[in-house]
Amino acid sequence: MSKATDAPAVRFPNAFAQHRTPHDPLWERMRQEATEASRAEPFLGKLFRETIAEQPDMESAIFHRVAARLQNDILSAARIIDGFRQAAAANPQIPAAMRADIAAVLDRDPACHRAIEPLLYFKGFHALQTHRLSHWLWTNGRRDFALYLQSRSSEVFQTDIHPGARIGASIFLDHATGLVVGETAVIGDDVSILHAVTLGGSGKEGGDRHPKIGSGVMIGAGAKVLGNITVGENARIAAGSVVLRPVPAHTTVAGVPAKTMRSPTPAHPSETMEQALNDLDPTYFNPSI
Repeated sequence: MSKATDAPAVRFPNAFAQHRTPHDPLWERMRQEATEASRAEPFLGKLFRETIAEQPDMESAIFHRVAARLQNDILSAARIIDGFRQAAAANPQIPAAMRADIAAVLDRDPACHRAIEPLLYFKGFHALQTHRLSHWLWTNGRRDFALYLQSRSSEVFQTDIHPGARIGASIFLDHATGLVVGETAVIGDDVSILHAVTLGGSGKEGGDRHPKIGSGVMIGAGAKVLGNITVGENARIAAGSVVLRPVPAHTTVAGVPAKTMRSPTPAHPSETMEQALNDLDPTYFNPSI
C-alpha cells in the first residue's frame, strides 16, 4: 500500500479531536463510528474526513453530505450548504427534524447498524433532507431554486417530492426509489414509507388535491394513495394497495381498490414495520369501505 493511501488513516483520528462536541451524544457516536470506519477502509478516508471529521456538528455534516451528492455544474455544493444554513437559522424545526429522521432510521431499519449509515449512504434520508430545504425555499418565495432542487433530487435519488408538500419529523423513507409525493400532500410525524409509493392526485383539477397522511402511519411498498383523502393516524396500508377512499385511524387496508381488513392493526405500525397480514381471505375484508 502506498504512502498516499496510508496517510488518511494515520491523520484521520486526529481530525476528530479538533471538533469535540461533548454535549451531543449522537454526534459523538457518529465521529467514533467514522474513526473506526476510516481504519477499516482507509481508501474512503476522504469521505469520512470531509463529511464528519472536518464538520463542527451533525447538522453541518448533513448539509455537506447532501450538497456533495446534489452538486453539479449549475448548482455548487457551497450554494446548497448556504441554503441549508439559512433555512436552519430561520426555522430551528428543520435541524430538529433532521435529527429525528436519523433516530427513526436507526430505530426502524434492521439493515442500519450505525448512525453514520443514513448520513453517508441512504438516499431516502438524503432525499428527505433535500425536501426540507426545498420546502423552506418554496414557502419563502424562492420557487425556482426549490424546483431545481426537486429536479436534482429526482435525478440523483430517484424520488420526486414536490417542494410544496408538508412533511413532519421522525420520517423513515425505506429505500425510497420511485417515491412520488404531490404538491398539496401532507405527511404527519413518525411515518414510515417504503419504495415505489405514490401520494398523488386524481384528475387534473387544481387546488388541494393530494392525500393527508396522519402521524404513525406505515405505507407498504408500491402502494398508491390518490386524491384529497385522509389516512388516519396509526393506520397501515398494505404493499401494492390502491387507496381511493379515506382510511380510518388504527386500521389496515389492502387490495385494489383497498378495503379495510378485520385483522388487528399494530398499535404503532410505523415503528414495528410489520407488513405481513394475518389473513388474506377476501371474506375478512370489511365491505363498508
